[in-house]
Amino acid sequence: MKKTLILAILSVALVACGPKEHRIAIVAHQGFWDCEEAHFVGNSVPSLAQAQANDFWGSEFDVHLTADDGLLVFHNNDIFGVDIHTSPLDSLTAITYPNGMHPASIDDYLSQAEQCATTKLVFELKPHPDPERELVFVDKVIEALKRHNLYTPKRVMFISFSLNMCKRIAELCPEFDNQYLGFDIDPDEIFEMGINGIDYHFSAFYQHPEWLEHARNHGMSLNIWTVDQREDLEKVIAMEPDAITTNNPLLLREMLGERELKQKKQK
Repeated sequence: MKKTLILAILSVALVACGPKEHRIAIVAHQGFWDCEEAHFVGNSVPSLAQAQANDFWGSEFDVHLTADDGLLVFHNNDIFGVDIHTSPLDSLTAITYPNGMHPASIDDYLSQAEQCATTKLVFELKPHPDPERELVFVDKVIEALKRHNLYTPKRVMFISFSLNMCKRIAELCPEFDNQYLGFDIDPDEIFEMGINGIDYHFSAFYQHPEWLEHARNHGMSLNIWTVDQREDLEKVIAMEPDAITTNNPLLLREMLGERELKQKKQK
């Protein structure tokens, strides 16, 4: 299986780093990074617009299936206590955030995506309590991509904590980057399920250092997420994954720049 360079978790920048390129996933959940300073909430159309305006490699966002088979872009499972899974799409998009914005539908988000031909769209499909509904979920996402002429591996990758949905994606669109999001299963087992990538918490590789080799032996795409402190970032950079997800992207970009400069001086 051909190895591809990928990302994971919300807005992404392409940064050269030593012998290979790392794609940094910038988390833009509300409360992290500088979302409030930039006057937008995470998982929003403005967050994608900012990624596009800053020439970031991609933008990741969380998607839920609503009670009426709608697709809503939001990080948590509820909005101010309103459960997304049991509510219709229109009632959810009518909710007003403190800054006056509203939750976005997948069509709102993809309409913004159509305005930039290069920004990668990273769909984190949030698990649904009903496995059968998860299959509907994947089908609806594919329909939305086709509706906006964005159904192409060059523009889209999928990630999910749900093995059920990852397997469905592998069945319907095996050519797309498709990462299991977690830190609990050996990549060998994930590969046997037909899933071509992993998006694992950095602690998994501390506990199972052999998993890096297992993933690479299968040519799987590899992202390491929730890395925030300089000490942890240094360790993860040394692992040379395809992508690094962090709540502290500006520090990571600075560190990668310092590392590249140091390597040039050593030549």
